[in-house]
Amino acid sequence: MRLVEPERFNTWPLVNSLISPSRPRLEIAPGLRPRLPIEGTHFVDISAPAVAKLRARGANAVVGLVTGLPFPDGVFDPVCALDIVEHVEDEDAALSELCRVAMPGAAVLLSVPLHPSCWTSFDDFVGHRRRYEPERLVSKLEEHGIAVEQSAVYGMQVGSSALVNLGMWALTHRHKQALWWYSRVFMPLAVHFQKKLALVPGMVATEAVDEILLVCRKKPVNRDS
Repeated sequence: MRLVEPERFNTWPLVNSLISPSRPRLEIAPGLRPRLPIEGTHFVDISAPAVAKLRARGANAVVGLVTGLPFPDGVFDPVCALDIVEHVEDEDAALSELCRVAMPGAAVLLSVPLHPSCWTSFDDFVGHRRRYEPERLVSKLEEHGIAVEQSAVYGMQVGSSALVNLGMWALTHRHKQALWWYSRVFMPLAVHFQKKLALVPGMVATEAVDEILLVCRKKPVNRDS
């Protein structure tokens, strides 16, 4: 599969507003779809081939897990982890690590799927451990010292269960061909037809939202408490 440039995603304007050349930045588990600038960004991914491709493009990329990041405390701003936490069995370990490596006051970008009632066989297939109720999501982030500042509807939900089932069948029974169609046809089309992110303060109305992007902030340490 090919690496997709971060400039092609609808997150690019947001990313540009958050990064600074003077602050180290980190993206976790980008695969071949990084959202932060490739050159000069620190990346951690479980896939050695993805890490090799990122390194070839000038990234500081290492193999690792979100539950045990190989970095000291408080060094990155921003920290980006899109479509990651819902795959991790120990969500508290993942969120604790995200907060630990972020500078006080740093931006933390997250995206997760919402509403357990919307669970489908696709969630099982891609390895989701959970979908989040919005209230629980905000509360869980607060437990780890992460405050939600803005949010937006995110991702591209497939409305047809028949299409989901067809895609799953193809990935299971025609894996090589399905990956070719995904990387050469469906992914470029999905990127091309992305809607501009419509960020709002706090939590966007989530009643019919399948996935949400959160712009969060690590709370500064209160040394008087």
